[in-house]
Amino acid sequence: MATSHLIIVFITILGVLASSVSAKEYIVGDASGWALDFDYQTWAKDKVFFVGDTLVFNYVSGTHTVVKVNGTGFQQCIVSPAIGTLTSGQDVIPLQTPGRKWYICGVGKHCESRNMKLVITVLPQTMVPAPSPMAASTSSKLAIPTFYGLVVALFGSLLLLFI
Repeated sequence: MATSHLIIVFITILGVLASSVSAKEYIVGDASGWALDFDYQTWAKDKVFFVGDTLVFNYVSGTHTVVKVNGTGFQQCIVSPAIGTLTSGQDVIPLQTPGRKWYICGVGKHCESRNMKLVITVLPQTMVPAPSPMAASTSSKLAIPTFYGLVVALFGSLLLLFI
């Protein structure tokens, strides 16, 4: 009886942690980072973002900001103070809900004149398709899988076997 409970717990832990293993961390702009005159729409167009993934905006602190805005704010480059502005230079944004997400730089005319704006669509985690061989080869350099979940699952299962 105790063994069957351990097996159920083990399978449940693996199932829950498997979703965290598939989460990806996207470095916005890749090696260019969050910078002036970069085409972020082209950068994002071949990527598929899911709930659980994260965006990392890298830039020199004090030169740019990252502001989450709505569609109108994105189109008109309007910063809304109620949403908040990120300024660390290594801003990590977890993608927690599905839908459209809009980000702009709130410094000067960086959004309007220098193309510092990004729009993405985040899909629910349950809609994860199998990656195509082409996408896997090109995106493996751009997305860093989080393997900590797998390690935790393995140690957790070993622990359960000895309890």
